[in-house]
Amino acid sequence: MNDKLFADTLYWVAVLNPKDQWHRRTIETRRGLGEVKIITTETVLIEVLNYFSEYGSQTRKSAVDAVRTIMADEEIEYISHAPEMFLDALDFYESRLDKGYSLTDCVSMLTMRNLDLQEILTHDNHFEQEGFTVLL
Repeated sequence: MNDKLFADTLYWVAVLNPKDQWHRRTIETRRGLGEVKIITTETVLIEVLNYFSEYGSQTRKSAVDAVRTIMADEEIEYISHAPEMFLDALDFYESRLDKGYSLTDCVSMLTMRNLDLQEILTHDNHFEQEGFTVLL
C-alpha cells in the first residue's frame, strides 16, 4: 500500500450518502488504510456535486459543505487542473472510444499516471482496465 491514493467520485458519494450501497464498505476500507494521503481532483468534486444536484436544497447544501471541507482538509490533496488537462483528457477519451470511460475517468486516470499513483478508492472496473488497483 502506498502512502498516497486516489479517491474517485464513487468514494465521495458513498462517504457522504449513508443510504448508498457502498457506504459501509467505503467507511470500513478507509478505516483499514491507516495514515494515507488521499488525492482527488476538481473534476471528481464537480461530479460529486452533479450527483447530488437533484436531491433537494438541504442535500445540495450538505454536498457544498462537504466539498469545501474536502478542499480544506490537510489529509486530502485537492488538485485543480491546468487548462491543458481538459485537452489531454479529451485526447485520452478519444483514444478509448471502445471503452465506457467518462471524461472524469479520463482526467482521474491521467492525474494518477502523472502522480505515479496505482491505487484508487472506487469499484469502477474502468480503472482496472487501465492497470490501476481498485480498492472497493
